[in-house]
Amino acid sequence: MHNNMPISHRAIAQLMPMHVWLTPDGRIRAAGRCFQKLCRDCDLEGRLFTEVFDIRRPRSARSINGLLKADGVQLQLSLIAPPHTTLKGVVVPLEKDGGVLINLSFGIAVVDAVADFGLTLDDFAATDLTVELLYLVEAKAAVMDELRKLNTRLQGARIAAEEQAFTDTLTGLKNRRALEHVTARLQDHGQDFGLMHLDLDYFKAVNDTYGHAAGDHVLQQVAKILVEETRVNDTVVRIGGDEFVLVFEGPIDMKRLDRVAHRIIERLEAPISYDGAQCSVSASIGTTMSSFYQSPDWETMQRDADMALYASKRAGRSRVTLAAIQDRRGQVASG
Repeated sequence: MHNNMPISHRAIAQLMPMHVWLTPDGRIRAAGRCFQKLCRDCDLEGRLFTEVFDIRRPRSARSINGLLKADGVQLQLSLIAPPHTTLKGVVVPLEKDGGVLINLSFGIAVVDAVADFGLTLDDFAATDLTVELLYLVEAKAAVMDELRKLNTRLQGARIAAEEQAFTDTLTGLKNRRALEHVTARLQDHGQDFGLMHLDLDYFKAVNDTYGHAAGDHVLQQVAKILVEETRVNDTVVRIGGDEFVLVFEGPIDMKRLDRVAHRIIERLEAPISYDGAQCSVSASIGTTMSSFYQSPDWETMQRDADMALYASKRAGRSRVTLAAIQDRRGQVASG
């Protein structure tokens, strides 16, 4: 039986796009199209194999003579040039001219190599299992991309739902549920804060005279004023109807709280235009501060601010009253 099978270099290149063909003196005669992509910035033809590759195993193949004798030997090697891609190879001596053919593969480094060198499916033999792996990697990447997009949408939807759950739909202010979270956080962290309870004066007359649409417009304008008169880290809450609670985070003294309250009243007393009508309201306010209490808790502070608010109502409205309580020194704080 005839054992020699003639095969062209074109056929070799088609079957083994990662091959390197060496001359008897260890120089590169030709290389497959895929391997050429790995060395796109250099001219491979004529270069010593050991100038391009660092042969790690076996040690006997590190010299040209050892490489030429390594019939069927499996190589572990890497590119000398960055990014120093690791490769596997098998050596086949060529009887006719005394050279060798080395067929290379990436092994588990294929995914990195595809990214590093911009390889495509056309750079591999059609029967190479790497093609199947690349299909799986591509499919996984597509699935992961869709999962990231889905997660982003779900996260956005969750944030939007939480925001909606904590927001008063008419005014855009925080609602009672949000207020509970804010005060719980302040108490848990032991932070000082000021509390202001505000109720609109003469608001019922606006609804009765001009209708609920006018009342809604007034509430929206009031909300705008309250936000403008507070800081970014303060919280403005509509707890229902025409009642609002303002939480001032951080240390705050009575004088400043009083100034803010009077400024709010002054701005709210300016008529609010609606559909040609002038809607007039004002505000009665009750205030207190966490520093007044030995162990401040939200329910007690809200009750004290509420009592101060109604003290403002009884005193003629359009005014602010500081809650009268027993402070930690046994003195009465009032306003």
